[in-house]
Amino acid sequence: MLLVIDIGNTNIVFGVYKGDKLVNNWRLSTIFHKTVDEYAILINSLLYIEKIKPHEVESAIISCVVPPLLIPFEIFCGRYMGIKPLVVGPGIKTGMPILYENPQEVGADRIVNAVAGYDKHKNALIVVDFGTATTFDYVTPKGEYAGGSIAPGIMISLEALFERAAKLPRVELIRPKNVIGKNTIQAMQSGISYGYVSLVDGIIKKIREEVKTNPYVMATGGLANLIFKNSDSIDEVDEFLTLKGLKILYERNKDFHKFK
Repeated sequence: MLLVIDIGNTNIVFGVYKGDKLVNNWRLSTIFHKTVDEYAILINSLLYIEKIKPHEVESAIISCVVPPLLIPFEIFCGRYMGIKPLVVGPGIKTGMPILYENPQEVGADRIVNAVAGYDKHKNALIVVDFGTATTFDYVTPKGEYAGGSIAPGIMISLEALFERAAKLPRVELIRPKNVIGKNTIQAMQSGISYGYVSLVDGIIKKIREEVKTNPYVMATGGLANLIFKNSDSIDEVDEFLTLKGLKILYERNKDFHKFK
């Protein structure tokens, strides 16, 4: 079995593949001060529920945008599963030219998503990832990672509104029926949900105008479905896009890495 781990700033998403089948996936909060052993208890407990024993995991691949957590997870894989994980980073074979001024600056998850999206559609593509930040990544018709845009994430925007405006409450992130809210809570929910849809559609429109193609648009991330329902630009939501990308990168690099 293959363990795929995506370490993000807000959540750690991981799953287990048996062959080409994603057996299950889980989401943990990203907590910087949690120890290797504490993460091991959580992960092994979830695997146990699925009746997966640690020794059945033969290989692992990690994508990480939180540098302080990379070494703890490498230690976890070694100590509790007896494997040396493959890490998405410099030297890994992606099969995708990176046309960034400094390719090492691109977040590992953005590359993983781009690889997975292009592998599926084999055409010009925009990938929108609704995470801590909302990222827009453009892949050319030739399968080159061209770059993209980074905007504040939905939850960051919502928290900033609550923290910086003394009279505004913390509200649940739901989409009201009407744009014109009849009270403060509805007005905040309207501003975030409808405003964010406009941000997403606006940036996608600008990218299309700039590249002069009509790229397919995929969305992923925990809040993708919330925006998808009202967006005129998003063609598809794939909540497992990052895990699928990790599986693809594993297949492209497994013969060049010693897991034991």
